[in-house]
Amino acid sequence: MREYEFNFVVQPEITEEGIARICERFEGIVERAGDTRLHYDELGRRRLAYEIRNFQKGHYLALHFLSDGKVVTELERAARIDDSILRFLTVVANQDVVDIEARKQEAVGLEEDRKRKAAERAAREAEEAAARAARDAEGGGRDEDEDSDSEVDPDRDSDRDRDRDRDDEEVEESE
Repeated sequence: MREYEFNFVVQPEITEEGIARICERFEGIVERAGDTRLHYDELGRRRLAYEIRNFQKGHYLALHFLSDGKVVTELERAARIDDSILRFLTVVANQDVVDIEARKQEAVGLEEDRKRKAAERAAREAEEAAARAARDAEGGGRDEDEDSDSEVDPDRDSDRDRDRDRDDEEVEESE
């Protein structure tokens, strides 16, 4: 029995519910084949190394499972059909898993840690939102211009924008 890691990148505009449906579909494929799903790694929304289908960002996920390898072609076929998946890659993480039950228990622990961290992150984000709302209600804090820039696109790459502005100024000066 081998351990596989099925990595895939989902379009950034897909909702959390949509991502959950995609994950459930892949889990169903693995379970129908009689293989064992271990856990998901949700790596979050990140910037792509290069633009894919006019997207500069994507939501990265990895499904870990135990299999003899026959389900890999079906997983990849399902990923090719789904338009919301930008890229995918299947890797053999461990060529020979000897103690399957120990690996399952380890995966359960990793899954619990992931859920705990997600709950902590959600609680922290809720506290930050409440603090931000209280600060905005008091009318203090930051200027209006700063608020509009940061809330419109929180993932904005300010270095890239600064370089683009500098390049535009150089072009204007040369004309």
